[in-house]
Amino acid sequence: MIVKLFKKIIGGDGSPKQTTTPSQAASAPPAERSQAPKSAQTSSAKPRATAAKSASNNRAKRTQEGSGSASKPQRSSPGGGRGNGQAKRPAKQPWDISQFPVAQVEGKVRFHDFNLEPDLMHAIADLGFEYCSPIQGQSLPFALKGRDVVGKAQTGTGKTAAFLTAIIEDLLKHPLQEQRYAGEARALVIAPTRELVMQIAQDAEQLCKYTNLQVHALVGGMDYAKQQRRLNDSLVDILVATPGRLLDFCRNKDVHLDQLEIMVIDEADRMLDMGFIPQVRQIVSQTPRRTERQTLFFSATFTDEVHRLVDQWTNNPETIVIEPESVATDTVAQYVYLASTEEKYTLLYNLIQDESMESMIVFANRRDECRRLEEKLKRHSIKVGLLSGEIAQNKRVSTLNAFKDGSIKVLVATDVAGRGIHIDGISHVVNFTLPEEPEDYVHRIGRTGRAGNSGTSVSFACEDDAFLLEPIGQLLGKPLRCEQPPEALLAPMPPMAPAPRRTSSERSSRDGGRSGSHGRGGNRGPGAGRRPRG
Repeated sequence: MIVKLFKKIIGGDGSPKQTTTPSQAASAPPAERSQAPKSAQTSSAKPRATAAKSASNNRAKRTQEGSGSASKPQRSSPGGGRGNGQAKRPAKQPWDISQFPVAQVEGKVRFHDFNLEPDLMHAIADLGFEYCSPIQGQSLPFALKGRDVVGKAQTGTGKTAAFLTAIIEDLLKHPLQEQRYAGEARALVIAPTRELVMQIAQDAEQLCKYTNLQVHALVGGMDYAKQQRRLNDSLVDILVATPGRLLDFCRNKDVHLDQLEIMVIDEADRMLDMGFIPQVRQIVSQTPRRTERQTLFFSATFTDEVHRLVDQWTNNPETIVIEPESVATDTVAQYVYLASTEEKYTLLYNLIQDESMESMIVFANRRDECRRLEEKLKRHSIKVGLLSGEIAQNKRVSTLNAFKDGSIKVLVATDVAGRGIHIDGISHVVNFTLPEEPEDYVHRIGRTGRAGNSGTSVSFACEDDAFLLEPIGQLLGKPLRCEQPPEALLAPMPPMAPAPRRTSSERSSRDGGRSGSHGRGGNRGPGAGRRPRG
């Protein structure tokens, strides 16, 4: 037994294992840096050197097949099952497309019209998606044929469902037969914020509920080791990640992108604003060439820099443009109240008391403004949550969940944190301070008036930010009408409760202290190459 253990440590054949430096591993051919141990190989598994060609082969195959149907794959679930942190999927029940009848309507595109895989259509039926939004109806005919797509569309237009539908349909119709390895992603979605990544991953889970496709989310501020275990326990079909955390996993050889078939870059303009493009460049450089992968690229605005990114990362793309004014004005009633800085909180408090207010998101430009608003509202006994970059990720997730289930009626958020909020049924959005970028106004009010519901947007304009109204009106195609607030919204408020005394730990947190974060690099030992799965 000691001899067997010794052999296991130094190598199955009794010879010492060879180790490589990270730079050697990155430059080595796939066959050298991912050789599977003999005990894990099966007679049906292809050599790793052959498998390395699968991304380009699949790309060519998809383009040739176009939108034609393919036999439905039967993929067995890997040994790790669903992994930690994901809900168990329902057992498959007999289902047929006839159970989801949707009438043909002139000028509207149905999901039925794309001949999607039954398991995907079953999930779409559960979600009640009958007709495509403009970005879905215009992009899916090209994306489903394997074409690159560039979409100009705001958050709230349904683009997430568009690219997820294209990804899931493609993966189901083109299953991989060769042996796969831990951490090898087939599809990647890069998004700028943690909240947006979590929301996209949740949407992907809902659309994959009747398949065996595995969805992974990688975000900073959460346990690195836990995310690492899931990657080792189950295959990676769809990977959704923020740029920084994804690079951490790539550098530690826990994620490999050289077999990527589909890459989605979401909210490219926001990533540019936040300084993430250098990180995204590093990520893209680890994927197959643009002619050997499908790229779906979305941005709310297209500056010269965004156009350069499109030219560098896409291959002869089809461009879809959804104008923002149709997003902002169709289902959202917009009000702009002229008020002094001192009157703003009074207006907000009385607006919250209005009977029509079911749930509300309040946006402010700075973290300290958001923090002060949350404290004041709590002192007025209002159930409120705070969403900003200084809040720990687990707290942000619990706050969002409480807002979704109605435990919290008011959410105070910054623009960056608010990008990931995709919740139907929000009745009001308040711009406590007007955004400095006109596009952010459209993103903010797009949190309400979703899924066919109507919504209300209320902006407070004081002498400090009224000059921001003109560029917003130019973006919308019409000026925003300003008015004096109703007398009822200026009614005196009840007195606030005394401010609570802060503990020393809370004071430290306010000063920007961090704890419990996982540093880069990890604790990697020799032989940290790929581990075969499936």
